[in-house]
Amino acid sequence: MLNTSRNRSGVSGLIVVCAFVTLVPSLLAQISGTGALTGRVTDASGGVVANVTVTATNVDAGQGRTATTGTDGTYKFDLLPPGAYRVKFEAAGFKTVEISTTVNETGTPVLDGKLEAGEEVSRPAPEENMPNVPSSDTTAPSLQDLGISPEQTQGSIKDQARLDKRTHMLKIHQRLGLITLAPLVATFITSANAGGKNTSTADRTTHLVLGAVSGDLYFMTAYYAIRAPKIAGTETRGPIRLHKAMAWIHGPGMILTPILGAIAYDQKNKGEKVHGIASAHGPVAIVTGAAFGIAVMSVSFKF
Repeated sequence: MLNTSRNRSGVSGLIVVCAFVTLVPSLLAQISGTGALTGRVTDASGGVVANVTVTATNVDAGQGRTATTGTDGTYKFDLLPPGAYRVKFEAAGFKTVEISTTVNETGTPVLDGKLEAGEEVSRPAPEENMPNVPSSDTTAPSLQDLGISPEQTQGSIKDQARLDKRTHMLKIHQRLGLITLAPLVATFITSANAGGKNTSTADRTTHLVLGAVSGDLYFMTAYYAIRAPKIAGTETRGPIRLHKAMAWIHGPGMILTPILGAIAYDQKNKGEKVHGIASAHGPVAIVTGAAFGIAVMSVSFKF
């Protein structure tokens, strides 16, 4: 009878885990909060145009991203915040074209650009034998002539793209943190029926599965915070300091808690009383949960 109960509990736990794994891709798609934009640039005859500078500017935020078309005339933007955009196409020998479009979180809109040849600017021929008349091939000084390297001219674009990526990843980090609270609270609630004398294997398995889901979501949350690009010269202030300080508590705690929980789970299933280092599972979990809750509240409420 005991083996049958354990088998049923194991099957139930397996079903919950499989359902969670199935839902993760759609969950990430919903919380990403970003979209994409792609297209191809051609000339009046329909031929593709390479090396076209494509600038997508968010109308509300005023932030711009830049890409360059490849040899096949295509371009693509990833991690764009949803909203209205102005997309500008610029290339030597062609007129500049600007088109409005909308980016959302679902799908990748296609915005093709069609360029027309630019008008030639006529210059009057210089009079012969006139002093101080510039030759016809004289042009304005280039950026290189002024001592500005190509890398420096691209610096602001790279910095803006880096800032955009950090903003997007931290938004995902924040949303995942809020989502993690639900299974984490459920894990604490089920712990009351998982450690007593009269608990069943099903109660302990439910607690274990909820803890595993909480742990998976937690480490996904941490990934987006750790991998977000760092911005040189920025200073941590106010609630963010508290948020980061709490990470030094709930981070190690989220590693230690499941280890101690697994030991306690094994001891209880053998009919033993929880003993040794496994007895620290409860206190460590409480401290970890409290630190995580404070970290979430520090960036969710103004104070």
